[in-house]
Order: sequence, then C-alpha cells, then structure tokens
Amino acid sequence: MFELTMPKMGESVAEATITQWLKNEGDSIALDESVLTIATDKVDSDIPSPVAGVLVKKLFNENDVIQVGQVIAHIDTGDGKAAAPAASNPQPAASSQQPAASSEQPAAASQQPATSSQQPQASSHQPAASVAKGSGNRFYSPLVRSMAAQEGVSQGDLDTIEGSGQDGRVTKQDLLAYLAQRASGVNLSAPKAAAEAPAASPASAPALPSSAAAAPAGHGFKAPAPTVFPGDEIREMDRMRKLIADHMVMSKHVAPHVTSFVEADVTAIVRWREKVKSSYEKREGEKLTFTPIFMEAVVKAIKDFPNINVSVDGNNIVYHKPINLGMATALPSGNLIVPVIKNADRLSLSGMTKEVNELANRARTNALKPDDIQGGTYTVTNVGGFGNILGTPIINQPQVAILALGAIRKMPAVVETAEGDVIAIRHKMFLSHSYDHRVVDGALGGMFVRRVADYLEQWDPNREI
Repeated sequence: MFELTMPKMGESVAEATITQWLKNEGDSIALDESVLTIATDKVDSDIPSPVAGVLVKKLFNENDVIQVGQVIAHIDTGDGKAAAPAASNPQPAASSQQPAASSEQPAAASQQPATSSQQPQASSHQPAASVAKGSGNRFYSPLVRSMAAQEGVSQGDLDTIEGSGQDGRVTKQDLLAYLAQRASGVNLSAPKAAAEAPAASPASAPALPSSAAAAPAGHGFKAPAPTVFPGDEIREMDRMRKLIADHMVMSKHVAPHVTSFVEADVTAIVRWREKVKSSYEKREGEKLTFTPIFMEAVVKAIKDFPNINVSVDGNNIVYHKPINLGMATALPSGNLIVPVIKNADRLSLSGMTKEVNELANRARTNALKPDDIQGGTYTVTNVGGFGNILGTPIINQPQVAILALGAIRKMPAVVETAEGDVIAIRHKMFLSHSYDHRVVDGALGGMFVRRVADYLEQWDPNREI
C-alpha cells in the first residue's frame, strides 16, 4: 500500500487547498497520472501519482487544507502490504503531521509575507495536534504560536488580534500585520478595545458605521461599506483576486513606497527591432517583442547597482546573488501573476526572448508550475501594454523594488546636432521605479532607473541577434 503525500510545492509554500479530486475510490491510477488538483497561495497544480495502482482511500475532501508532507490518499499497488487505517491508529497521523510543522518553521523564521487567505479547515482526518488553544476558546496553529514566541507576543496580545481565518482564527498574515503595526508604534488592539467600550472614550474619533466592510483579510483595517444602488450586482472576489488584494495591502503597509520617474528615448531600439523582427521570427520561430530588450537593460543595471537586488528579513538585508526577474503578466480573467525568469543575467537576448514568450504563454494558459513563480528578486511590469504612459507599481514582497514600463509614443523632442539643436520626432517612454525606502534611498532608486534608461538610449543600431 502506497501513501500519497502532499509534495513540497516550492519555496515558502507550506499548505495547499484541494480543489478537485480527479480520481474516485476504486479507480485505477497509472504511473504519473494526476490524482487531484490543489491550489496554493502561488499557483494551481495537479498532483500525480508516483506509482500505479488503485485508489483505496481518500483522506481529505475537496476544499480541505493540507500541509506539506501530510498523507492525502492510500493507493493499492498490489504488493500485499496494507496500510494501517487512519482512524484506528492515531500515532502515524501525528507523526505525519511533523513534516508539515517543520516545513512551516523556515517560513516563520524568514518572515516571508504570505498571500494565502485560506486557512486549514476542520477535518475528520486532520490531527487535533495541528492547533493549540489560547487563553479562551480560541485556537492557534503551531506556526502562529511559534512566530508569536519568536517575536515576544504575549498570550494576552495574541488574543486581541482580529483573526481573518476560519472561525476567526489568527493567520500568519494577521500576525505579520500586527508585528508591522507594532514596529511602527501603532496599537493594533486599540480599535477592538474602542469598539467594545465606545462610551469610555467620548473624545475619541467618530466610530466607523456599523455597516463598515472589512478590507482585505489580515490587516486590521476597516473601510466604509459602499452604497448599493438598485440594479447593482454583487460578486464575491475569486480566490486569486482575494490573494492579490491581500498581498497588495500588505506590501503598501509593510514598505514605505517611493517612486522615481525618468524619460527614455528608445528611437534606436524601435528602428532596430523593426529591421530585424521578421527575419528573427522566421529563423527562431519566436516573436521579438520589446520586453526582453527591456529585461536585458534591467539586468545590466542590477549588475551596476547590486543593492537593488535584495530582500528585507526583519533587521537583516539579504543580498541575492542570482538575478531572478519577475515578469508581471495579466491573465484573461483580469487577474495578475508574476512568473520568474531565473538567472536572467546568464541569458543572451535570444534566450531572454524565448524565456519571456514561454512564461507569458504558460501563464495565460494556466500551465505554470509552482517553481515558475518562486524566487524572484526584482520585478518588471509593462503598463504600456495597456496604453498607459506611466504608473506607480506596488512592490512585490519580499523584494524591495519594481519597475513599470510605460507606452512608447512618438513625441517632438529637441535633438542636439553638429549644426545645432533641432526639433525631431522621437520614440519616447517613461520608466517608473517604485522602491522600499527602508533600504533603498532616493539616490540609489533614482540612479538605478536612470541607468536602465541609459542602456536603452545607448542601443547599438547595428547589433546582431
């Protein structure tokens, strides 16, 4: 009997939600055949079977949350060895929970911002040891307990944190938001205390309307409820939109954003691409867009300013050796995902082009693997693809900077010549660089984006590809 376990899905991923069982109990399973689909806070994926056999027992239901290392199902391989029933012997179940707990520890230690809004649900198959009781009837996961102990959060303070998880449980995001607020000197428990005793502080600011709607989960903020007019349609956010909303609010809350802008003359690039794109597509079978050209310039600038290729871990700065470029990609659903070009500094322009096209196509067809969206150290987003001339992007945590590429437009410009200044039509674009002012000052943030523009303006019109 083979035990199918929840595999490690990538860096910082400790749990996943079962979205669909593709096989029923009694169904035959071929080697490497998909058994179920799962959803993490990063990407959706199929779980294949590493063995051939018959699905004997499903230990979880759809919408259940499972931890890395947990046994998902039993598969009869015909070897005659029977697995102990999960209900008759609780000891193996408790031990199987250990890998999940240990896999969560690194995530807590590194303070990686999590984007998942989904929390472990109660399940008859989930060991009772997966949660711990607070001072009242409130439960806390081992991860939350561990993080609270490491950060010196008392039980009393932990009990005051408003939870966004199932049954009001405090999630990792809730605790991270609390720690960020505490570090900034803001008392997170104050709103709750004020709500419980409004008459005790008549001089305080007016309370929010009783109909106030909660902002994205895990940040303790309240927003006024919108007015609903006759004929209005109300739709719940889909899972990915909830994750994006939570991640964006967290990023703005954690990192003090500053944005610098420069204008770049990309006339030489436009003319060069127009000259070579047809022959390149015939030879390589790939379309030559502007994106890989811009990515190459970003890589060169990162090599010149390596302090932009870092992450913040508490009071420590992590200086990354690899240059892994995130590429924000719009999906047909309207949502956004950021696949990562690994070791972008090792790619030629042709290699960068193939990588950009492949990741973009896989993103739009929902064919990305968990590893495809892990490990980014710097992100680029192309707002010009939607006709926008510039934007102020939000940093993709735990990175410290992000570059927005504006639309390329024909514009009149003053051009210096040997005979004097003349007015000419040039192709120009804006570059918007948002950065975390905790570790990136205006000089570094401004010089970096200026260097990217310099590389674009110094393009060799005779370059071969």
